[in-house]
Amino acid sequence: MLQFSRFQTAAILGVILLGALFAAPNMLDEETRAALPGVVPKTTINLGLDLQGGSYLLLGVDTEKVIDDRMRAIMSDIRREMRPNSGAGRERIRIDNLVYNGETRVISLTVADAEDARAAEDRVREVTRSGGGVGGALGFGLRPYSVSANGGRIDVVMTTEARRMFASEAVRDSIEVIRRRIDPAGNREVSIQPQGDSRIVVQVPGDDDPEALKDVINRTGQLSFHQHDPSVTFEDASAGLLPPGRILVPYSESEGAGRAPLVLFEDAEVTGDMVQTASAEANPDGAGFQINFSFDSRGARRFAEYTSDNIGSLFAIVLDGEIISAPVIQTPITQGSGRITGNFSAAEASQTALLIRSGALPAELTTLEQRSVGADLGADSIRAGTMALIIGFLAVIAYMIVSYGRFGVYADMALIANVILIAGALSLFGSTLTLPGIAGIVLTIGMAVDANVLIFERIREELRNGKSPINAAEIGYEKARSAILDANITTFFAAFIMFFLGAGPVRGFAITLMIGVVTSVFTAYVLTRLMAGRHLLANRAKELRL
Repeated sequence: MLQFSRFQTAAILGVILLGALFAAPNMLDEETRAALPGVVPKTTINLGLDLQGGSYLLLGVDTEKVIDDRMRAIMSDIRREMRPNSGAGRERIRIDNLVYNGETRVISLTVADAEDARAAEDRVREVTRSGGGVGGALGFGLRPYSVSANGGRIDVVMTTEARRMFASEAVRDSIEVIRRRIDPAGNREVSIQPQGDSRIVVQVPGDDDPEALKDVINRTGQLSFHQHDPSVTFEDASAGLLPPGRILVPYSESEGAGRAPLVLFEDAEVTGDMVQTASAEANPDGAGFQINFSFDSRGARRFAEYTSDNIGSLFAIVLDGEIISAPVIQTPITQGSGRITGNFSAAEASQTALLIRSGALPAELTTLEQRSVGADLGADSIRAGTMALIIGFLAVIAYMIVSYGRFGVYADMALIANVILIAGALSLFGSTLTLPGIAGIVLTIGMAVDANVLIFERIREELRNGKSPINAAEIGYEKARSAILDANITTFFAAFIMFFLGAGPVRGFAITLMIGVVTSVFTAYVLTRLMAGRHLLANRAKELRL
């Protein structure tokens, strides 16, 4: 129990040295860190908004456009339902007119043959019954759309409850998209909160450039796949001779050198919300980088159907109103995945993949207010908190030495190693430290001392029962192990739940607590056992004062 092999000893010391290596850059200024060799870690612990300030943005969410987009999406689904694929087993229903009035927010459908009016109404009701799966969210028996029929004319109107829910959902989804874009790892302690019905407050610690932050946030990230209409020339489109349901879309800067815009069908065959994953990598077939993507089941089905029926046709991939790629369909793509190639640099490919992966903003955001903010607590609070931490740390060290002598020194050495490992882990992950995070560190220090107290009291008990020092130490560590593991595992799971369900300061506390639980078990149980074992086995002590 007290014996460690050379390999085990080297591994324990190696972990501590690695922790010290990653923690060391926090003690150096920025110029010194920049001068370090490339193989030396340079990342440091970031300070939160409450300790160092950052950027503040007040954003407005265009919830009215969300309603329009929902209505246009339903109109597109209705059009598809009236002209199903040949394999759908249903006849096509001819319509004279299908329009959406943006002022009255009404979709109007006129059936060409009065005999088809009833079938058309049934199909419209079927399409609008769930409204994209939100019917249940409104409550039992409530529908997001109201459908009325008068002869061959069918009108669709969104209900008041659905409009309210879609607007609220747009704010919530915008918050999540913003969070994924500016804090994909979830460790920067950004604060993103709703304000009122259509506003969002964003606060990012350590970021003193609101303009750069706006550039990351405000890209819509709207990805869509469109059919090309070769029957309309660029000249006709430029002259305003665009048929209904067509749009003229330019190429992006990286793709559009000397290339004329393309005329595309306005209704997308596949949309970005059907993309499940996206990643960037080097293009194995040529220079530059590519973006790999995969669809969900709905997108995979649509993508497979379209590519199977349109071999040899141009298929435009549009991001934020610009064509980023326009490949020719060579073979049916039925695996539910694909790639976007082009003249992408590594940074462009990574940024585009992040936009696709984080999802499109459900609504346009407008910046209502922006500013750089100073630390809420400032240097005085940092100094006071640091002083309190040092005083408490020294008091614990003194108490352990007075109470347990040599073993108390071992516990104090393990405590110092614990703090170093926590700092190294936070630096390695680039985590942000806030006051709640400091509280998490203090808590783990207390838990580490508590583990040592439990071990040492067990050893004392065995000594009183007449055991030799070596046997008493072995039994003390063995019997204390289950209690230490049980307490720390339950604490770790509690912190884990806080991390995934919490936000802002709660996540900061959870991160430091999870790291601290792991390091405290390692130092309080493993490291002190190494030091105590080497002392007892080397001296073969007949008596132990504890």
